[in-house]
Amino acid sequence: MTTTEADQVTSEPVEAVAADHEHGVHGYHKQKDEHLKRLRRIEGQIRGLQRMVDEDVYCIDILTQVSASTKALQSFALQLLEEHLRHCVADAAARGGEGIDAKVEEATKAIARMMRT
Repeated sequence: MTTTEADQVTSEPVEAVAADHEHGVHGYHKQKDEHLKRLRRIEGQIRGLQRMVDEDVYCIDILTQVSASTKALQSFALQLLEEHLRHCVADAAARGGEGIDAKVEEATKAIARMMRT
């Protein structure tokens, strides 16, 4: 994720985040259109990989594109994780109680899964 992308994620007042959670709104809702556009671009990269295999393109060229697609997905995941921490985990912390422990554990497990890939 570039610095510019990270700067686009803004902090919301705790009250706004709490109200969002009560209505089932997730941390990524403000960037939903941007996320969908990004995922469509990644989908195009994957289709390109299929086409490359179908056309018997050289292995290393395909691997280069696999690497680019993987990095694009990792970047997307990192941005989504940041939004989760800023919105969902921050909301749980503001509410207090046992909810924060569950959200931190959930985020920690998500980070562990990301690190394995």
